Amino acid sequence: MSTTAIHSEAQTAAPDEVEMQIRGLMMDPVTNMPIIVLKDVASDLVLPIWVGIFEANAIALELEKTAPPRPMTHDLLQNMARGLNATVRKVVVSELRDDTFYAVIWMEQGGETVALDARPSDAIALALRWDCPIYVNRTVLENSKLAVSGNQSASSDEMKKWLENLNDDEMGRYKM
Repeated sequence: MSTTAIHSEAQTAAPDEVEMQIRGLMMDPVTNMPIIVLKDVASDLVLPIWVGIFEANAIALELEKTAPPRPMTHDLLQNMARGLNATVRKVVVSELRDDTFYAVIWMEQGGETVALDARPSDAIALALRWDCPIYVNRTVLENSKLAVSGNQSASSDEMKKWLENLNDDEMGRYKM
């Protein structure tokens, strides 16, 4: 792939990527683990991703625009990238393998494009700090048993209703 094609891909969505936004952050009532709920900007499709408590905290702080007294890890990474004249252009939840999501952080530095492997929670935390788009690969949405839209099975319909009917208290203060 040429540098120009990679450069262009880092700036915009590839044809197989769906732009998502954070619908909310919540706690799973069964596992007591945090969930990031992503929603397709163009439809009612939602994708929950379970994350660690520290990553959820880093995302929540940025959603609330709360500045910690000292830089957190994601703030450090943003400061380091800026210090190296790099820019995060987008993040993509790129793969679902063995019930584990994978992500790629697309950065530009010195005219070069760099794709970095990352956990989705870390990629999303950085995307919020850089105010860049979050995408999910279409195959991830198609293969995820938890991605739900209007034309899915009964169990997915139940999950969809549960996610759509969450009130603001259940979703935290992060509803977008």
